[in-house]
Amino acid sequence: MCQQQETLPAGVTAAPFACRRGALTLRGVEYRPAGTALPIAIVCHGFMQNLDTVRHYARALAGAGWLAYCFDFSGGCAEGCRSDGATTDMSALTEVEDLQAVLAWAASRPYADSGRVLLMGCSMGGFVSALTAAKLGARVQKLVLFYPALCIPDDARAGQMMSARFDPHEIPEFFDCGPMRLSRRYAADVIGIDPFAAIAPYPGDVLLVHGDADDVVSVAYSRRAAAAYRAAAPARTVALHILPGAGHGFMGRDDETARSLLLGFAAAPASASGR
Repeated sequence: MCQQQETLPAGVTAAPFACRRGALTLRGVEYRPAGTALPIAIVCHGFMQNLDTVRHYARALAGAGWLAYCFDFSGGCAEGCRSDGATTDMSALTEVEDLQAVLAWAASRPYADSGRVLLMGCSMGGFVSALTAAKLGARVQKLVLFYPALCIPDDARAGQMMSARFDPHEIPEFFDCGPMRLSRRYAADVIGIDPFAAIAPYPGDVLLVHGDADDVVSVAYSRRAAAAYRAAAPARTVALHILPGAGHGFMGRDDETARSLLLGFAAAPASASGR
């Protein structure tokens, strides 16, 4: 599973892992620095992507002392999915269950400190991470959202989810979104969610990074998310960084900037409300 040519930070080892969520096996990579009582970081990929698109963030976090994980969501990848499950069984809410299963497995490692947790997600993985952090509350100290797809419930209500079009009042049993075959569940699970009300109860520190040229998820969603987090718990840290000219998915210098922001946020002490 690990790329043979992967260059790891000094003192970090990489190994495949597998855990269960019900009858499904979830598979990914553990990046483990030396030591014990290691803080846990879990990095989540976006819609149609797989762990290869976010493993560089997990590596960077491991180089900074975090026990870092990335994995494939069940049914969440257009290709190359290592985890079990069909795309037609997947939704944001099943991915919340996946993330909780991976976190429970990570927290059970004898070298992990389950009292220090960072969740990170890109695009749909950001939406899922934000929902999961709100569900877990103070168990998560830090939350990192790169161009989070908080638009997913609005898109479902509009009957326009990326390339898929449907009647939101009569969601079809199955529909195609690019190369992925989805089911009614994908839209029905989120169509009633107010994303900002759903994520705001999370009490910990938040970093949001979004490009102002994103034509998939408007930067307005991250601005509204930052406002919702600040209104719900003004004492915590909520950092919003907008990258000029950056699109959906960071490349080159934008990715370097985002990684630097991630590592600075990960290294900062948690605020009182994030402990």
